[in-house]
Amino acid sequence: MTDIPFSKFHGFKNDYIVIERTAAIGEDIPRFVKIICARHTGAGADGVALLTKLDGDIADFDCEIVNPDGSIATFSGNGTRCAAAYLIKNGLSTGENLRLRTRSGVKSFTLLKNEQDIYFDFASEIGKPKFANGEIPIITARDTDAVVNEPIQVDESTYTISAVNVGNPVACIFVPDFELDWRAIGPKIENHERFPSRVNVVFVRIFDRENIEIRIWERGAGETAASGTCSVGAAVLSALQLKTERKVRVHSPGGITKVEWRANDDEVIIVGSAEFVYSGQWPSAASFTARKS
Repeated sequence: MTDIPFSKFHGFKNDYIVIERTAAIGEDIPRFVKIICARHTGAGADGVALLTKLDGDIADFDCEIVNPDGSIATFSGNGTRCAAAYLIKNGLSTGENLRLRTRSGVKSFTLLKNEQDIYFDFASEIGKPKFANGEIPIITARDTDAVVNEPIQVDESTYTISAVNVGNPVACIFVPDFELDWRAIGPKIENHERFPSRVNVVFVRIFDRENIEIRIWERGAGETAASGTCSVGAAVLSALQLKTERKVRVHSPGGITKVEWRANDDEVIIVGSAEFVYSGQWPSAASFTARKS
């Protein structure tokens, strides 16, 4: 069997394995991803970005994001940025108007900085937020154009959430601090029956009109140090409720993501980094060997 070349990158400590899709991966991609993402027995990552070269005019590459539990993510801001960095590092793109096709549409990337093919900064245009309950999706008592301050029951407690789809569904809870047990609340909301596609859960603290801080529970990945779509969801919902301006710095444990929700065309722009960690060869035989993960 042929070994599988891979590279590991991280965006603000949110790490992804980037692979050009080959037959050696096999047909059971969820199983392969679970094995290679395992922290103690695999390469360890918050997900895998699978790249396929496209010949059409719509996009340059297809980028499939797979969560470490084997489920498919419709999009990942940090994962696609890591994929963009891989393409530049390997001479497959110049970084000028790089377009990646994802399950939530085509996203464009512009390289802002390349330091020795190790550290990359990008501005990425990821599309327009969707606020209607059916587009998120979330089950509500009646259809609504925006899900804001919606009560949700978790065990014996009721939480107030606001939600948006920014390529992935994101539910935000605004908090004065992070003293609540958000690691216990996050998975219960992620898998709540009112979210038929599950949901990313973000706990948001407002610093001022231009700065917010977040803690993240990602669907299919759990706690992560950073997340592009979670940063965008928190920024957009903060601006929607007039808590901040439309251009903010989102502080997470992994770093600071700059988000702008443009007023003129409703598009969201992320400015963030991707850093190369290492490359390797994954033994394809290991992808089909029974393991406990």
